[in-house]
Amino acid sequence: MALSPASAPADVSAAAQLFDYRQAANPIRPGLCEPVPLRRWSASLHASGPSRIIDLDLSEELGAQIPCTSPALAASFIRLLGGDRLEVAAEATSSLFYVLQGSGRCRRPARGGSAPVEIEWGQGDLFVLPAGATPVLEGEQEAVLYWVHDAPLLHYLGATATTPRFEPCHYPAEWLLRELRAIAARPGSGSENRVSVLLANRDLPRTRTVSHTLWAMFGVVAGGTVQPPHRHQSVALDLIVAAPEGCHTLVGRDLDENGRILHPQRVDWEPGGVFITPPGLWHSHVNDAGEPAYLLPIQDAGLHAFLRSLDIRFR
Repeated sequence: MALSPASAPADVSAAAQLFDYRQAANPIRPGLCEPVPLRRWSASLHASGPSRIIDLDLSEELGAQIPCTSPALAASFIRLLGGDRLEVAAEATSSLFYVLQGSGRCRRPARGGSAPVEIEWGQGDLFVLPAGATPVLEGEQEAVLYWVHDAPLLHYLGATATTPRFEPCHYPAEWLLRELRAIAARPGSGSENRVSVLLANRDLPRTRTVSHTLWAMFGVVAGGTVQPPHRHQSVALDLIVAAPEGCHTLVGRDLDENGRILHPQRVDWEPGGVFITPPGLWHSHVNDAGEPAYLLPIQDAGLHAFLRSLDIRFR
């Protein structure tokens, strides 16, 4: 028989609260559930010094208890000198690495039912690992990697990563560039909203994403072009792979009657740097130079695609 409120233990309702729907339905505001900021980090962070992991940490701004760059994801630079080894430990279901420079290997021992992993990587390569034992990066020559994982999401859920949901994948630089250049060479690509390849894993046929939580796009902005605005509800952690001076992104909340961003904020691109595109904001990439620019946005859009909440919209 169910207990009546009067006879229930005194602490059962101690944490219970009620709010007027109109005041609590949207808690995303300063001082409560902080909005994701528009933020950028310079390549100077990884330009020199010893082997180390450099967290791009917004945990204080976002009210998180562990390092994070967005509510669901954490991004870091990894600087690795030739001959050095670094463990890259994270309680994550998905860890993505992009090699900005250098070469080396990734080793991960077998754990449970998962096989050992060994990946030889070089500049421009990307590789993704599912849940498993802690990987070790070994530098063959001085290297810099960009690392994004979903440990903040698991920490929020109070969950641990126990079961691999996809096979480890290695995307060599030559393959990425060949396919991207083929797309860029198609007639009319200069006026497309984005010219890019989306990285996917055959274990995830429904979302067509690089992992079940992460989404990765390797894109190019041709010289002298403007890619029209689009927006989505995922947070983008944008790595600038290579860019001439004059490349930038315009970000804003609304569009005018001609599809241009009203009162935009400008984010200048720096090769090897990172910036955040907050969710729900229109953003347009601009290349005023004569050479192409390359970028790699990593998002929590694998999760959004599964939840049917990505809501990507084009101008």
